[in-house]
Amino acid sequence: MQPRSLRDPERLLFELSRPGRRGVALPPLDVPAPDRAALDPRYTRDEVEGFPELSETEVVRHYTRLSRLNYAIDLGLYPLGSCTMKYNPKIHEKVARLPGFAGAHPQLPAGAAQGCLRLMHDLERALCSICGMDRFTLQPAAGAHGELAGIMMVRAYHRERGNPRQVVLIPDSAHGTNPASAHIAGYRVEQLPSNERGCVDLGALRRRMSEDIALLMLTNPNTLGVFEGEIQEIASVIHARGGLLYMDGANLNAFVGRARPGDMGVDLHHLNLHKTFSTPHGGGGPGAGPVGVMRSLEPYLPVPTVEKEGEVYVLRHERPKSIGKVRSFFGNFGMFVRAYAYILALGPDGLRRMSETAVLNANYLRRKLESTYHLPYDAPSLHEVVFSDRHLEDTGVHTLDIAKRLMDYGFHPPTIYFPLIVKGAMMIEPTESESREELDAFILAMRRIAEEAREDPDLVRTAPHTTPVRRLDEVGAARNPVIRWTSPQKPR
Repeated sequence: MQPRSLRDPERLLFELSRPGRRGVALPPLDVPAPDRAALDPRYTRDEVEGFPELSETEVVRHYTRLSRLNYAIDLGLYPLGSCTMKYNPKIHEKVARLPGFAGAHPQLPAGAAQGCLRLMHDLERALCSICGMDRFTLQPAAGAHGELAGIMMVRAYHRERGNPRQVVLIPDSAHGTNPASAHIAGYRVEQLPSNERGCVDLGALRRRMSEDIALLMLTNPNTLGVFEGEIQEIASVIHARGGLLYMDGANLNAFVGRARPGDMGVDLHHLNLHKTFSTPHGGGGPGAGPVGVMRSLEPYLPVPTVEKEGEVYVLRHERPKSIGKVRSFFGNFGMFVRAYAYILALGPDGLRRMSETAVLNANYLRRKLESTYHLPYDAPSLHEVVFSDRHLEDTGVHTLDIAKRLMDYGFHPPTIYFPLIVKGAMMIEPTESESREELDAFILAMRRIAEEAREDPDLVRTAPHTTPVRRLDEVGAARNPVIRWTSPQKPR
């Protein structure tokens, strides 16, 4: 056997398995053994075929080694554009684990869950104040779930007026979940072109707007990091023909405390609590995608809503025009605790400084890198900036190569090849979490990669060089995934 290197790929448990290894020894049964003859033989077996056999030490070391391969915001800059991978204060994790919160059962009667209901009620009011909306539903478990719930409310709104309408307009720079959610809700999706600044083409909107348009789904700032400065004119065009304006709140981190969607003419929008209000992003657990609405859409909110009746908080199910439930329980309650703790901890001034710092950091990166990488749109940036690989085309180095080489410098790559309207896009969002020193280190790495592309392009094209796994056949992995093992040694 060859000596192990820290750069070696970690083997699977099936490969580490050795017959007879055990990590636990159970005492003899002190109760009568079950009568297996009474059980359906289809549901019993003596052994699990191919089940890995390892000692406790081997299992612990395996997962510890895997954990050391993970990249996280606790290790360094995580510059995924439009995803806002920011630092989550650890005190909020502690608050979410308080016994009264963490131990609350979903079927507790309202009288035994007053603290939880009050927190949800107060969080909703805080979000209304921050966003300029009249009501919020906290039910959706993610941003895309919130989109679907919002569009269902829009359909109910138009149906009550005798015309459910057929079309949802979506800009060509939108997040992919926007057209998917509209399609699932039963609408036909039409793409709206961007102008030379990367914003909605107001002229094209005016030409297309008619009474078959249910709503326009708009991200603001958009996926180029550019604020839609004509948003009030856009709202006027939509409203003049009876349509509604939906705002994708993925990029709310850019202007919290500085502007409010409700003041812009937005009728409804969802938030991603993980992107703006310090809740975990991913990790396999439930997320949160609250949807805010103006008064005209309030009757259609999902049930139940949290209401205050005198000094008592209740879950109200009696809403005759509601779209119904969009999930069974508020199983993502821990996300509400974290978000509310974040809002209370920062307060209005702190939230404003948070967004201002996010914008400052993004523009610092832009200024330092715009002479090295191509800037496809020169409109002012907010929370993120989009570059392209155009300046390096003559070297044969492309965006994917740059992203892979960044891993050798210890950084997680930014979002690449999105938005689709930018060829070879690199979307970078530093958030407010990063210090100037961390930003300078990232800038230096990006500049060095550009220099390497001209001096030794093969070095960049074959990156990464320092990771346990090098370039993967990503297309092959997607089309032919190995998801089942036929033996401890060989995958099928």
